[in-house]
Amino acid sequence: MSEKFKNKIEATDTSINKLLKDQKFTIDYFQREYRWQEKHIKILMEDLTTTFLKSHDSKHKRSEVSNYQSYYLGPVVFNINPDNGKKSIIDGQQRITSITLLLIYLNHLQKDKEQKVPITELIFSEKYGDKSFNMTDEMREPCLKALFECGDYTVNDNDDDETVQNIVNRYEDIMQSFPEELMQNALPFFIDWLIENVVIVEITAYSDENAYTIFETMNDRGLNLTPTEMLKGYVLSKITDKKQRNEINQLWKKEIQKLHEYGENTDQSFFQAWFRSKYADSIRAGKAGSEDKDFELIGSRFHSWFKDNHTSLFKLKTADNFYNYFKNQFPFFVKWYLKIRDAQNNFNSSMPHANYIRYWGIAESLQDPLLLASINIEDDHNTIQKKIDFVSRYIETFTVRRAINYHKFGQTSIKYTMFNIIKLIRNNDTSKLCLNLTAEIEKLADSWNGVWEFGLHGMNRNFVKHLLSRISSYIDSLVGKSTTYADYHHPNGKPFEIEHIWADKFREHKDEFTQENDFQNWRNSIGALILLPNGTNQSFNSDKYAVKIQHYLKENTFAQTLHSDYYSKNPNFLKSPDIRRLKFKAHPQFKKADIEERQKLVQCICEKLWSVDYFK
Repeated sequence: MSEKFKNKIEATDTSINKLLKDQKFTIDYFQREYRWQEKHIKILMEDLTTTFLKSHDSKHKRSEVSNYQSYYLGPVVFNINPDNGKKSIIDGQQRITSITLLLIYLNHLQKDKEQKVPITELIFSEKYGDKSFNMTDEMREPCLKALFECGDYTVNDNDDDETVQNIVNRYEDIMQSFPEELMQNALPFFIDWLIENVVIVEITAYSDENAYTIFETMNDRGLNLTPTEMLKGYVLSKITDKKQRNEINQLWKKEIQKLHEYGENTDQSFFQAWFRSKYADSIRAGKAGSEDKDFELIGSRFHSWFKDNHTSLFKLKTADNFYNYFKNQFPFFVKWYLKIRDAQNNFNSSMPHANYIRYWGIAESLQDPLLLASINIEDDHNTIQKKIDFVSRYIETFTVRRAINYHKFGQTSIKYTMFNIIKLIRNNDTSKLCLNLTAEIEKLADSWNGVWEFGLHGMNRNFVKHLLSRISSYIDSLVGKSTTYADYHHPNGKPFEIEHIWADKFREHKDEFTQENDFQNWRNSIGALILLPNGTNQSFNSDKYAVKIQHYLKENTFAQTLHSDYYSKNPNFLKSPDIRRLKFKAHPQFKKADIEERQKLVQCICEKLWSVDYFK
């Protein structure tokens, strides 16, 4: 290869279809791990689906998708080996892995549809009779193959690395975030749009040196002013007194530094949450061609939105207004935004539900403004903690009831509901907040009756773990044990696993089942599941119930209550009014009727655990 060609760098805008179709590329060793988190997937799904829905109309023909608004995904850098022509991805594999997972999910969604968009060649291709995924990495292959063929993969904590575990979790996030409104007639339109209208800049280098230079340039440089810095400049320009301006400048630096300790973009997330919680008065209508309103404009360019609205919404007109507002309100909301973050990361008994919704909540773009909406600078410390806990409690109740009924709560499907609640609870005192949240819960369409049909399936393992952790710790608390949700869900020591009370042995249940599929549905029912420590679960999970129940007597209270000896050894258990109302009973054998009774028990526990009496 000539020196001139080796020094060549090409850049062109392309589509997902052109980038991935029948392509093969390896992942460079130095950035092999896939590290995207839940929030990254949720933001991507929100951006993609919101941009598509801005243009889509149910009356459109599919050919009109070509005129829909485009979405810029970002750059991808490739290096082509001059000796063997092999292509490796230098930068952008996080996004491309995420897009591949989305394509796999969409392929499953359209499987039984009449109109199908050909996308399998974007996921894997065939050469000399061998099929392989377009982005090759032998550690990912079994996981991606299982997701592509079955839509499910069970992680092995001992064998699967960080990348595989993240891939499975992010696939589940995609399933949870994808809006129901795009699953039917709009689905082929969305897939067409995704593969043709999502724009990527493909940069190709023909030497390692140039490839790494591009990579370093893209990751080390970036001197453009951020929205936070532009907001700061505008605010300071409005404060005419030099001493006051310097004071706010120093305060600003101090508060932004606090935010950056939680992540480099936390300052932007904070301003979006703060402004949406207190000032967003409008939201874009859900029809094609609608204009972005307060909620969306704060998300995309809060600095210019503030500039346009500080007089009407913030009532900031004079230099003193600006000075006093940012001297007092700014540090107050930074303080509580970060206290919420702390309570989400580490259990705080004064606002416990903030910790629960870290693991089973809604998109941060909705959750954060909800949590800030009711609090005021005039509130005392305890009042603010109570308000945050109450709103967190509402969020968890909403998400659990949705999940029990197999309904999604991705950002696009609940955005309007949550925006209206943000406005409803804005600046509420505690009494009004409780009344409003109680009323919102009581009018939820998803009832606890959904427990009767609920169970474990391929990709809801995270929710089932959350539900069983909440139930197990709740029952422990009723008998005076000090175990918490964290002890079950994310303990410091040995992790807990979901235990099937029935072993996976259809032949042992032919007295009640003629079809194995029917048996599996009952076996996966929530009433037939408990939590056991890792290792204990594996050591006897294939045993018969008569053997298992002896082990359950040594475990957590919820598991122990299956055994009759628990009741004789703990005679005060059934004397508790709360326990009596739940109608616990032993199960010497475990048949279909026992699962039904246990299913009913779980429903009663859920109704008590998430009762609106909490707000009283």
